[in-house]
Amino acid sequence: MKRLAILLTATALTACSPGGDKPKTAPEAPLHSRMLVLDTHLDTPLHFERAGWSFADRHALADDMAQLDIPRMKDGNLDGGFFAIYTDQGPLTAKGYADALAFARKRSDLIDKTIAANSGTIAPALTAADAVRLNKEGKLIAFKSMENSYPLGEDLSLLKEFYDKGLRLAGPVHSKDNQFADSATGERRWKGLSPLGKQWVAEMNRLGIVIDASHSSDAAFDQILALSKYPILLSHSSLRSAYNHPRNLDEGRLRALAAKGGAMCISTIFMSEMNMSPARAELFGKYERIGQIAPAEQADLNRQWRELDKTEKLWAADFEGYMKMVLRAIEVGGVDHICFGADWDGGGGLPGFEDISALPKVTERLKAAGYSDADIEKMWSGNILRVLAAQRK
Repeated sequence: MKRLAILLTATALTACSPGGDKPKTAPEAPLHSRMLVLDTHLDTPLHFERAGWSFADRHALADDMAQLDIPRMKDGNLDGGFFAIYTDQGPLTAKGYADALAFARKRSDLIDKTIAANSGTIAPALTAADAVRLNKEGKLIAFKSMENSYPLGEDLSLLKEFYDKGLRLAGPVHSKDNQFADSATGERRWKGLSPLGKQWVAEMNRLGIVIDASHSSDAAFDQILALSKYPILLSHSSLRSAYNHPRNLDEGRLRALAAKGGAMCISTIFMSEMNMSPARAELFGKYERIGQIAPAEQADLNRQWRELDKTEKLWAADFEGYMKMVLRAIEVGGVDHICFGADWDGGGGLPGFEDISALPKVTERLKAAGYSDADIEKMWSGNILRVLAAQRK
């Protein structure tokens, strides 16, 4: 059983040095395996509806697109994280909203169904205390998040429906401006949050759902940070000083996030321009619909993707560059305000850091850089659970 550096008290959740007696007869387990390790943005639910694909089975990148499954979670000592209800941005119309809502409800139910089918190994979590309890019980942890609140349409009461279904983290927007906010890669329709988006912030705070500002424009981020009564997360964002892209967070805003008690979970995306050539764009379109194609087509998609990787890398970055960015983010934000959300199964992963089994490499580098065991565990889970526990209804 892992020793946890995360202890619940009657009033708060804090990170502290690992305790407990060491085994007298067996060597101590590697540091990474002794920590509670979470990731704040897992796009793996898009694989849950694939014909012939099982979350419980081991898959390999050589013949499958997925970067995460239960066996590889154990390989990488990933104890769990936030499984995303992702909905592509559509038209801001009644039909667009209705179609998106139907999709999001189905995806939410699919997450529940998949977790329930593997209940001997993984279980849903609603609170920070649930995560600690499940970890002590030796089970993997499944939180639920929403990437893009577009499916809510203009009816904020739907947030309560998804809260009741387990939603504990949500962002207002994705790659295009919507009814709530401007996207980092949008057209700046609202100059930040819309009037409805400001109401969205208030309702998120009322329900106790953590606000995720990844994908939000700078102005929307600033307004969310000013309006939210409670700390927020960026579930999967990179640092703008590592690569100047509007999707990334600048160092001044990271300091502002830290000052308000929030945390930035470091991603592997947009450390370079995304190489979205026509060939890659075609494959990405198929990938986003992978749950709707036959197993033979899935295999062919993977073959084409890997073949294209030989001549056209998706990102011009690697693990060494990633760790340089991580260490700079820690310098700027501090160990209490950094976490991890690599965007697995959503475009993340880099040479040398290609699937979830590689996570121990990050811990090794952080330890080599001089960070304490307690500080490293804060970044893997303590900061996430602190922000989650800080939400008040």
